[in-house]
Amino acid sequence: MAPPLLHLQNIALTFGGTPLLEQADLSVSAGERLCLVGRNGSGKSTLLKIAAGLIEPSDGTRFLQPGTTLRYLPQEPDFTGFSTTLAYVEAGLNPGDDEYRARMLLEDLGLTGDEDPARLSGGEARRAALARVMAPEPDILLIDEPTNHLDLPAIEWLESELKSLRSAIVLISHDRRFLENLSRATVWIDRGKTRRLDRGFSHFEAWRDEVLEQEERDRHKLDRKIADEEHWLRYGVTARRKRNVRRLEQLGSLRTDYRDHRKSVGDVKMVVTEGGTSGKLVAEAKNITKSWGDQTVVRDFSIRVARGDRLGLIGPNGAGKTTMINLLTGVVAPDKGSVRLGASIELAGMDQKRASLDPSWTLREALTGGSGDTVFVGGQTKHVISYMKDFLFQPEQAGSPISRLSGGERGRLQLARALAQPSNLLVLDEPTNDLDLETLDLLQEMVSDYPGTVILVSHDRDFLDRTVTSVVVAEGDGLWVEYAGGYADMLAQRGKGVEAKVRKDAAAEPAMRASAPAQPPRQVSRKKMSFKQQHLLDTAPARIAAMEAEIARLRGVLADPALYTRDPVGFAKAGDALAKAEADLSKAEDEWLELEALRDEMASDPA
Repeated sequence: MAPPLLHLQNIALTFGGTPLLEQADLSVSAGERLCLVGRNGSGKSTLLKIAAGLIEPSDGTRFLQPGTTLRYLPQEPDFTGFSTTLAYVEAGLNPGDDEYRARMLLEDLGLTGDEDPARLSGGEARRAALARVMAPEPDILLIDEPTNHLDLPAIEWLESELKSLRSAIVLISHDRRFLENLSRATVWIDRGKTRRLDRGFSHFEAWRDEVLEQEERDRHKLDRKIADEEHWLRYGVTARRKRNVRRLEQLGSLRTDYRDHRKSVGDVKMVVTEGGTSGKLVAEAKNITKSWGDQTVVRDFSIRVARGDRLGLIGPNGAGKTTMINLLTGVVAPDKGSVRLGASIELAGMDQKRASLDPSWTLREALTGGSGDTVFVGGQTKHVISYMKDFLFQPEQAGSPISRLSGGERGRLQLARALAQPSNLLVLDEPTNDLDLETLDLLQEMVSDYPGTVILVSHDRDFLDRTVTSVVVAEGDGLWVEYAGGYADMLAQRGKGVEAKVRKDAAAEPAMRASAPAQPPRQVSRKKMSFKQQHLLDTAPARIAAMEAEIARLRGVLADPALYTRDPVGFAKAGDALAKAEADLSKAEDEWLELEALRDEMASDPA
């Protein structure tokens, strides 16, 4: 086996007396595709900076094979000293690299190369930084949250481009689908240490759960060992008057191990504050049109949003997704057409720019409204410190200004504020930005279990597939179309993903491209089952068998002739349970037949 290009061994780093990394290892071989995963604050970005040679560890060794080229994509690129984006990208090239590739990547990412770096938006800055690190095609590419601020077309283009590179890649991202599509090995940073799984991210969560379950079993064993030693010290024959020094020292050592055991970071606890029930109709738009200046962002669009719907809005940056939200919630009036809101609407939400957060507020003020020490959430009064802990904030942060919070912390704060408001309509504009994977899981569960209606904007394909019942897609030129299901369902129905705007100079490609042989169009399957549909189909036989077994059990209970006389309440409950179980079985069988028919239809589709 070839030696690794980059090797970190026993890396340790301490900040302010608290160890961030302890005995962390990282090995990167040629062409390898690794993803770094872990909770926010676990040290992922720090380990990547150590790998890039930007931070010196407190202990441990870093080895980079001589002659190996390495590029690092930071979360916040520095454009100081560059007059244009092209100059910034070209500065990352090695002697002899193809300068045309720098301009080509910028154009593919929607930039001209003439932009002033001081005036770039967050998304434009991320695109320029990506072009800079990818242009040299380095031996090792270290990239930290590359999908932040990117829209769906850019994310899917980036996936394709990274797959085509010969570079070894070490990747940090909160985009689950992006990780699944690119990684072949996973390094988990947990409580300062690293564990490696030589399989992609799609296998990580099951493996992580096994590791944590084994840890819990080991912890139980340690608990029992301590209890046994304490019992011996109190009641052992020789221990009544004279302690055995060796065993006393052994017990002290066990207690030290237990006390010093670094526990896993706590979980976010999301409890939504329910408002009153809205009317069956939440919003109805009829033939609405909206323009800003000469640009029409919505043209002749109609939709009906009912109570319980989960609507996802999809489109490239600048397509008008936020405008669409404002139209559907009555914040902005259409130029033409009409929007009717239902009765008893109580709206809560969060915006992607965190504009509702005043940087001068303290964390306590942001959660309490500036007065008192309590928050009313989930129908109960809760102390603000306790509510902060539910979202992984420390008590000492209560007086910290919002301006000092990280992007992930601001995201959690805005979620905490939104969920504390009584609501039956939840509007989430890019809620997944800067959240770690575990928090995303909890957010998905909360959205799925939310009793009201949800309208959300997201570029996270996996999040959309797990949460929404339909998506509205920007087709271009102000045209919007609704598709049933999530993002994968939309792809199956539409035959293609969301596309970015075509560059104006696309027809004027260099002669070298024009003379290249035409490539046959890539065949895209027009129809495929969504993950949810496939899962339901795969599990249907087992679920139906379990339902049939429960029905047989209930029928056996009701067959007892003395049950009604002995327990009339129990008899009634068993009867109700049987009726429900039979109805559920009928529904499950119908659903299974529909999915089987859908699979047969897709299998016979010539596309």
